[in-house]
Amino acid sequence: MADVIPALSDLWTERAEAADHADRLRPLRALFHLPEGMTYLDGNSLGCLTYGARARLRDVVDREWGTGLIASWNQAGWVDLPARVGARIARIVGAEEGALVACDSTSVNLFKVLASALALRPGRRVIVSERSNFPTDLYMAEGLASLLNQGHELRLADHADEIPALVTDETAVLMLTQVNYRTGALHDMAALSRLAHERGALALWDLAHSAGALPVDLAGDGADFAIGCGYKYLNGGPGAPAFLYVAPRHQAAARQPLSGWFGHAAPFAFEAGYQPASGVTRFLTGTPSVLALSALDAALDAFDGVDMAALREKSVALTRFFIAAVEALCAGHGLQLVTPREPARRGSQVSFTHPAAYALCQALIDEGVVGDFRAPDILRFGFAPLYNSFADALNAAITIAELLASKRYEDERFQRRNTVT
Repeated sequence: MADVIPALSDLWTERAEAADHADRLRPLRALFHLPEGMTYLDGNSLGCLTYGARARLRDVVDREWGTGLIASWNQAGWVDLPARVGARIARIVGAEEGALVACDSTSVNLFKVLASALALRPGRRVIVSERSNFPTDLYMAEGLASLLNQGHELRLADHADEIPALVTDETAVLMLTQVNYRTGALHDMAALSRLAHERGALALWDLAHSAGALPVDLAGDGADFAIGCGYKYLNGGPGAPAFLYVAPRHQAAARQPLSGWFGHAAPFAFEAGYQPASGVTRFLTGTPSVLALSALDAALDAFDGVDMAALREKSVALTRFFIAAVEALCAGHGLQLVTPREPARRGSQVSFTHPAAYALCQALIDEGVVGDFRAPDILRFGFAPLYNSFADALNAAITIAELLASKRYEDERFQRRNTVT
């Protein structure tokens, strides 16, 4: 610390300590296993393990599975996990009762809800999204359009301000991610959903980088369909089940293409013909992953009693503090902020560009500061308000400054590309 503009470092340390002391969510940090010596700012890729999830998995394995075996489908409530976990997530994302289930992956869920949305707008053939949307969303839309072979077209905005012009009377679905995975830019869900509806289209939202990080109001903002991730800010573990939302007004008419037995009206009647279940449960497909859903269920305990407005307040304060600390301590070293500076326009992450972003990211990890890299030149830091502190933000900023000043990131070992970054 003393190596980096000592007076500035001391000043920022005082600010971090004061902010952590005043943090109302600070006690929640104790619910998480945070590796000693590591500053973890990658919760927007994989959330940290909760002690509750660890204990729950042991119980599910040893008692429910190990002793209860098949009886646990009923006795331990395995059969109800998708709806029960979905109801807990619904509170976090502002969904109506009975409008959300936890199941499958984000990609599979996107396929299901996008297919349903397109079927509800049979005379329209255009899906509007952003070129900067997470690639799997675009890949799934392309694949579905090819499979349907009905002339559907994906039209992409190069910038957010181009979206309104692309939504026309040809548009079936406006498909957007609420928080951009690269820049952290936050869309106005209410305004864009309203725009879609005014032009006769449906609004489909990906909440992968917003659920659990900021208040979401699917019902109030008029979303028609949504999907989201269980392993980022919801902390459900690697590959945790995702979730999907179908607005109640569409549930009776919506038909999903993956008509598996768990979406049947009477799955244990084993009838030859398919009859969809009522409500959102018709969007279930196959047998749920009990271990994974149990881990996610336990991880969601960390949100019990949490005021999402307070969560957002801390997120804004953390990201504002980090931006200011980095810009004060790292001035003149080529970092450029690409995340919107205005709090209302950003999610819970901060991204900077740098010509040597990949090497700098690897050097940071070597120093115990874990963020991540996104091609071609983005350093990305995700702030999970449940467990990240202002001290975490400051340590990351100081470590970035030290690496830039010393140029240690130029070491050859930080240049070698990994398969996963």
